[in-house]
Amino acid sequence: MARYTTTIDSSLPPEEAYAYMADFSNALEWDPSVTEARRSGDDAFDLVAKFGASSVKLHYVVAATDPPRSIVLEARKPSFTSRDTITVTAAPGGSSVHYDARLEFSGVGRLFDPLMQLLFNRTGAKAAAGMRSALNP
Repeated sequence: MARYTTTIDSSLPPEEAYAYMADFSNALEWDPSVTEARRSGDDAFDLVAKFGASSVKLHYVVAATDPPRSIVLEARKPSFTSRDTITVTAAPGGSSVHYDARLEFSGVGRLFDPLMQLLFNRTGAKAAAGMRSALNP
């Protein structure tokens, strides 16, 4: 499993930080690997993300939510599952946003885990910088 985690301090109150991050179509603003993002229902989002040289369509659904504290978004493909968990807590001067992205391949796709971990580290750092900017207007 490839995994990337980060924690971002935000000047936004927890409710605002949660609302921004829970609207996963906002990933287009902060994640440079996302080339398209839109809401496709009350609890669903359609994104297109670059994985290396490929673009992949992802349909995320809200798997669990506890507003304004946490939300889990999940996209399933035949060969992998992407699960993003966002947790927001109050912090001095605003809030703290913890982001945990997991990409789990199935079958022989597990052989891609080391490569995906490298890609996750690279793109995750860029996404974290984008989140930091978006969460500190």
